Amino acid sequence: MKFQESTKPALPEQSRSCHFCAWLLAFWLVAVGSPSRASENWPQWRGPSFNGSGTATGLPSVWSATENVAWKTPLPGAGGATPVVWEDRVFVTSLDDETKDLIAYCIDRTNGKILWEEVVGIGFSDEGRGRNMASPSPVTDGKKVIFLFGSSDLVAFDFDGKQLWKRNLQEDHGPFHILFGYHASPLLYHGKLFVQILHRGHPIDGPGTDYEGPRESFLLAIDPETGKDLWKQIRPSEAVEESRESYSTPIPYEGNGRPEVLIFGGDCITGHDPDTGRELWRWGSWNPRKISHWRVVPTPVTSPGLIYVCAPKGEPVFAIKGGGSGLLDDSAIAWKLEKHTSDVCVPLVYGERLYVLDGDGKFFTCLDRSSGEVKWVHRFTTQGIFRGSPAGADGKIYLITEEGEIFVVAAEDAFRQISEFVIGESPCRSTPVAIRNQLLVRTGENLYCIQSVD
Repeated sequence: MKFQESTKPALPEQSRSCHFCAWLLAFWLVAVGSPSRASENWPQWRGPSFNGSGTATGLPSVWSATENVAWKTPLPGAGGATPVVWEDRVFVTSLDDETKDLIAYCIDRTNGKILWEEVVGIGFSDEGRGRNMASPSPVTDGKKVIFLFGSSDLVAFDFDGKQLWKRNLQEDHGPFHILFGYHASPLLYHGKLFVQILHRGHPIDGPGTDYEGPRESFLLAIDPETGKDLWKQIRPSEAVEESRESYSTPIPYEGNGRPEVLIFGGDCITGHDPDTGRELWRWGSWNPRKISHWRVVPTPVTSPGLIYVCAPKGEPVFAIKGGGSGLLDDSAIAWKLEKHTSDVCVPLVYGERLYVLDGDGKFFTCLDRSSGEVKWVHRFTTQGIFRGSPAGADGKIYLITEEGEIFVVAAEDAFRQISEFVIGESPCRSTPVAIRNQLLVRTGENLYCIQSVD
């Protein structure tokens, strides 16, 4: 396909109606071969349904250093990336604390053995400020795995560790200007690899001698087979300074029979045509005063007909009606949550409920995902803050603090805590992964496989 670059968003034509579940089935068939195979794997950082939930069963509710630990694999340093899983292969990243190497790992899910590891680049870590170049999560289609690091090194391997292609996005598209570094994960969807770069567009510490002027934010579509650009969609924003920056990840959505890629940041959320990058719609009204430090972190999540976005710095969680066209006003808001919202952690959609974790305040809120009715609010009594996002499976929700304290909560209409215990090994910023009858937990030192042992 010929590479194309679009410099301005175009407005959409009238979209067609289609049932969400029919699209979801079609998406699974395209992305991973069949719905059953999709649900059995965890191919990207928010799981098979892009919402933090999985279909694993028989998961343990409690474990310790000696109880219900099937295996643990030491890693040479911290990393915020969530492991991804395809059948018996686990893919995870790490920064080596001593050498500063950025490393891609393939680990056997059955025994924790490292099958292969490859140094992809050189990075750095500033854990006190949450800056770690091993933060973007890998993504896989069952044949290849693609790793992206905060250094902008992007590389694809087959499952035997053979490098298929490699490139550096900043070498190709210019420097990224993001205060805490690049953290967004890539997305595989519609036969393309999507990467978003939402940044302030100029050096944070002021222009240097090699400054060539401001650079626009953009959405990039890449051929996952070759690593070559397919198109580049400029993504304009009226936000200023740090508010132009985003640490979220692009995700797919289907509204009125129309596939979209959602991009969140720069004081707005936009939906894009996955074939061309064309902007289909745009909404954002939480920052009318143009406050300059309101970057966004949480990735949007969706359910049929609704898109949930977390405005920054204590602003509401908005449920936006999907399937819109053009510049949307606030009539697109279905409902909003105004208390105990999330500035960092991504909400969880599990069953008919939406769960919102306020990582700093330590409040956990359960809502009806359709109406926004609050079912319960609980505040965890822990000294640690939350930076990883909640994961749901087997009727349970798993949460881990940055200090390695784990909470297991029942996914019910009334709050019920099942267990609480400490694994330690800070910093723990990765999200738990529920796969088959196992739970994978990435700490600052190890990758754990938790499994009930008879």
